[in-house]
Amino acid sequence: MDMAPLIHMPEPLCLIENTNGQLLANPEALKILSAIRQPVVVVAIMGLNRTGKSYLINKLAGKNKGFSVGSTVQSHTKGIWMWCVPHPKKPNHTLVLLDTEGLGDIEKGDKTNDTHIAVLALLLSSTFVYNTMNKIDQGAIDLLHYVTELSHLLGIDTSPNLNRVDDTADFVRICPDLVWTLRDFYLDLEANGQLITADEYLENSLRPKQGPNQHLQNFNLPRLCIQKFFPVKKCFIFDLPTHQKKLAQLETLHNDDLDLKFVQQVAEFCSYIFSHSKTKTLSGGIKASGSHLENLVQTYVNAINSGNLPCMESEVLTLAQIKNSVAVQKAIARYDQEMGQKLQLPTETLQELLDLHRASEKETIEVFMKNSFKDEDQGYQKKLEMQLAAKQNDFHKRNLEASQNRCSALLQDIFHPLEENVKQGVYSKPGGHCLFIQQRDELIAKYNQEPRKGIQAEEALQKYLESKKSVSVTIFQIDLALTAREKEIEGITEEFMKAEAQRLMESLTQHQQMMEQRKIFHQEQVRLMERNRVYQQALQQRAMEGQLQEEVKRLKEIIQAENRKLHDKLQNLLRNDSPDDTCILL
Repeated sequence: MDMAPLIHMPEPLCLIENTNGQLLANPEALKILSAIRQPVVVVAIMGLNRTGKSYLINKLAGKNKGFSVGSTVQSHTKGIWMWCVPHPKKPNHTLVLLDTEGLGDIEKGDKTNDTHIAVLALLLSSTFVYNTMNKIDQGAIDLLHYVTELSHLLGIDTSPNLNRVDDTADFVRICPDLVWTLRDFYLDLEANGQLITADEYLENSLRPKQGPNQHLQNFNLPRLCIQKFFPVKKCFIFDLPTHQKKLAQLETLHNDDLDLKFVQQVAEFCSYIFSHSKTKTLSGGIKASGSHLENLVQTYVNAINSGNLPCMESEVLTLAQIKNSVAVQKAIARYDQEMGQKLQLPTETLQELLDLHRASEKETIEVFMKNSFKDEDQGYQKKLEMQLAAKQNDFHKRNLEASQNRCSALLQDIFHPLEENVKQGVYSKPGGHCLFIQQRDELIAKYNQEPRKGIQAEEALQKYLESKKSVSVTIFQIDLALTAREKEIEGITEEFMKAEAQRLMESLTQHQQMMEQRKIFHQEQVRLMERNRVYQQALQQRAMEGQLQEEVKRLKEIIQAENRKLHDKLQNLLRNDSPDDTCILL
């Protein structure tokens, strides 16, 4: 590490001026911070006016004098004063001490400046000393809670990179440690008859109570928030330092003039701060130098002056607004988480969406009730309910849109083959419309079987079918025309076929009659030939036997006569038949 120039500040310097309701950073003080290249340990002290804050911070600087210690009712510290000194226990570190204007100064009239100064000191510190009187009471807890909530709000708005911490270890490094100092403490450190330490007293004071009612929630909320904001907490108690009359000259008194126990308590306090106060750390574990601190001062001052912090007289009302706004945000975040995890669009029915919304809404209201604070007129709960109603309407629209998109995609995919057939003219034929309707109904059944179409399923189908109604009508008309033409052609063809069949039947009958006549003629011819053979045999036999020639002659004449008769019949038959038949006969 390079040797950094030594910072010599013989006395404190005003860092933040509080003038006419505006906070102004002192350029001279910023210049000193910018020159510090060493890591810085920033200890800031806050408390009510006239509670001895400046005395403690002087002791941390190793001085009796420095920060102004007033001896009258008039506040001496205005704004925030800074004293940079070498760290007594950490080499190459600078101890930056911040003394804040006392809270509750009656000269200012309003409390806005008080809280702004306190918030700024809290955001700049690595150890935050909260100085109160006598005991830890509800008023002190509420005030600290209010300041921590405002500082958290300002940190988120002005420097997200420094304040939005993702892991617990980083959160512990960035958040300041809390040291609660109780001045003029007069109570006995006991609980249930047992002696307790100051730290146990602080722990008991910040412990929430068990119970479900709103009163206990209001009691527990600031305690839980303080515990969360300050991971490391320490408590010191201080007895009355000296006789009441000598308190006005406290800074001029030597230790011998002070109560010995008080002197020991101050020494223990300083020793703890020197040994345990951590280096100011930024997000990501970056050790802050003086120049880093200078940038933070300007950033936060500008944010406060621009009105990023609420400015109201009632701390409780302001705190309620902050807490309830955060409660609404947390509740909405839970609703979004629940719906995002469980909702799958589109839902099959509207009731499915409503049931899921109601279940998520119930958890959302529970989250809000757990984190809300004094929402007495239920104004923030009504805002939450309005946001939930708007989200429900949005989910309903998204559900309709998702269902419509899903159904449109399904219809295009399922009915694509049918539309292609239409383009190809598959149904432009007699009976084509019946075929079209049959295939269309099959595709409708297929569409109806598809899951998770959503609540637009039937409407989307009907719109699609309606859009294709003209196609169905056209196919029907073409079918009618082609069917009529086909029937007309079939009627002409049937007449022709009947006449042709009649002609063929008559021709077949004639042919059968002719064949029958041919059969008879053939049979007669066979008989004649047989008789002729017999006669020839007889003639031959008679000739062989030497019969008379007259008989032979007579037989020949008979045969010749018979042949002439047969020849005449044949000629008559040939004159009545067609040439083809004649050929067949021949």
